[in-house]
Amino acid sequence: MARLAIITTHPIQYNAPLFQLLSQQQGLVVKVFYTWGAQAATAKYDPGFGSTIAWDIPLLSGYEYEFVENVATNPGSHHFKGIDNPSLIKLVMHWQPTAVLVYGWSFKSHLQLMRYCKGKVPVLFRGDSTLLDETAGISIKKIVRRFFLKWVYRYVDKALYVGTHNKAYFLKHGLQPQQLVYAPHAIDNDRFMHEDAALQATVADYKNRLQLAATDIVLLFSGKLQQKKDPFFMATLAAQLPNRRLKFLIVGDGALAAALQAHTCNDDRFRFLPFQNQAIMPAIYRLAHLFVLPSKGPGETWGLAINEALACGVPVVASQLCGGAIDLITENNGLLIDVQHATAAIAATKALVNKMLEGTIHFDAATIQHSLNNKHHYQHIVTAILKTVKP
Repeated sequence: MARLAIITTHPIQYNAPLFQLLSQQQGLVVKVFYTWGAQAATAKYDPGFGSTIAWDIPLLSGYEYEFVENVATNPGSHHFKGIDNPSLIKLVMHWQPTAVLVYGWSFKSHLQLMRYCKGKVPVLFRGDSTLLDETAGISIKKIVRRFFLKWVYRYVDKALYVGTHNKAYFLKHGLQPQQLVYAPHAIDNDRFMHEDAALQATVADYKNRLQLAATDIVLLFSGKLQQKKDPFFMATLAAQLPNRRLKFLIVGDGALAAALQAHTCNDDRFRFLPFQNQAIMPAIYRLAHLFVLPSKGPGETWGLAINEALACGVPVVASQLCGGAIDLITENNGLLIDVQHATAAIAATKALVNKMLEGTIHFDAATIQHSLNNKHHYQHIVTAILKTVKP
């Protein structure tokens, strides 16, 4: 019987269904250790959204877990010393795992556990960092960081890489090909793909509230309204697409919200909604004919909103600086744009939208969903973990 201890800071909507599925596997016992402490289960202020967020779907059911006491003066996952658990190693070792899976090394206690376990218990690691933000050339800062990261990853036995760019990152920092196991980033596809009368009614209600006509083509941006996500891309795009059938729906909160609304106030094709919680997002995506994620970084990792939109059958225009775009976007489900060449990125998106207006291009929702389900599903992660931890 394999025993997998999972170390992560706090419950999130993307991991809970995976932990539930892992707990259902024959021959595997799973326990999650949440290192933020008991406050990990409470609503938290999110600086990106500029508001306090409490997810509205179950995050703590269907698997065993424990909140580990966090003695940090300023607890949180936004800095290294924000996760400080003097009892973590003792608690995990007392549980007698046959392997530990650590989410993220950049926390004091996570790194301590990785170092302690090396040579005693196999260390699996999960992270989605890439090299996409790196600038060309050599600098002292880059050399020092490369040396440090190679030291960190010496304490990893197997890395569960999420995609092409993440794999390149691990290889660059000293992990060998045989240490890498493909475990693609995924969301709860079933929840986003499921469509019933209640969901259809919710979509119809939102269309009515937002004054969206049946003939409109809706371009959606959903996320944190902050610089790295570049929501102003939508305003630039709208200025070059005067067609009245187009509507631009911006969903989210953040530092740029007021400025974006002021900038677009003379274009009545824009619609704004504040942050929408997880339970309603399958309906929000279905308002759109095209989802746009033009992130310019730095600091963008995968872009799980791409998975969500595709799971709803919505094609996606995504920046090449989203770590997952290269793995997720094809000519059958959207467009990959190079936002480092802004004029060309706008032109390519504009050309695609014009084809949609003309009816010369059509994206099939069922085909989009089927492709995502084949490649990026929780079961693929479960299979990768079982392959790694089961005797």
